[in-house]
Amino acid sequence: MRISIIGQSAFGKSVLEALAKNNVDEIVGVFAPPTREGRPDDPISESAHALNVPVFEFKRLRDEEAITQFKTVQPELCIMAFVTDIVPMEMINYPILGTIQYHPSLLPLHRGPSSINWPIINGESTTGLTIFWPDNGLDTGPVLMQKTVEITTKETLGDLYFKKLFPLGVEAIIESVELVRSGKAPKIVQDESMATYEGWCKADDVQVKWEENTSTVFNMIRGADPQPGANTTFNGTKLSLYDAAASSDNTAIPGTVISIGEFGIQISTGDGAVNIGRVRESGSGKVTSSEWAESVGLAVGDLLGT
Repeated sequence: MRISIIGQSAFGKSVLEALAKNNVDEIVGVFAPPTREGRPDDPISESAHALNVPVFEFKRLRDEEAITQFKTVQPELCIMAFVTDIVPMEMINYPILGTIQYHPSLLPLHRGPSSINWPIINGESTTGLTIFWPDNGLDTGPVLMQKTVEITTKETLGDLYFKKLFPLGVEAIIESVELVRSGKAPKIVQDESMATYEGWCKADDVQVKWEENTSTVFNMIRGADPQPGANTTFNGTKLSLYDAAASSDNTAIPGTVISIGEFGIQISTGDGAVNIGRVRESGSGKVTSSEWAESVGLAVGDLLGT
């Protein structure tokens, strides 16, 4: 098949390289974000150049120039692998075999741009990925394939994505391409009665309320680790929190620093405590929480969220 890829970053690069390694289909074009002045190429563009695959960089895929170029390469199948721009229906509907897209949740659950954060923050034990046929809605098209993964209580957003949803997603796209080629790719209509949607997970959404229970605080911190970073304040300075672990019961006022040690600072919650391994003050880099505690003179009994 003649395949075009719309994508970016490490995930898009891995999809491109997996398709190229199969050496079955002809990759007729990679559509990627433009390279910023003074910055290196996006990973998918860099890989495409190395593989002698044509690269087309457009700031807006909705522009007529981008649409015309897409049609010029005559793709029979389009793959959307980590796309943040709005892709016009004129592109999506153009390939004779259609367009397929990766989404890191079990659609119709967790439609939207931060679909990995929210299941962790919500304390869910499973999530997964979907390869679907995009339409003019947001993550609403028919499902081609789904794969389920467990969310363990120790996993952060980064763990879940890079160790599970990323590699499994690349495999699922390759499997889906095989199904399209064989004419056996399903189109299963999503059950709208089960649909959920969340917007971007932003720093304001993950401000820690220490009076909440330990599991709520812990899930929020790991669901926003590394981005956007669950946060609190100390003496009016914003502090993002990473490498959390749920800890034992205590009776201290929520937000109280219970202990400071080599492996982190322990902070009380509404019904227990969490241990924080690393922190980042606004405008600074990440450091171990014990380093930060020493630098600001943090003491047992101090309150966070102030």
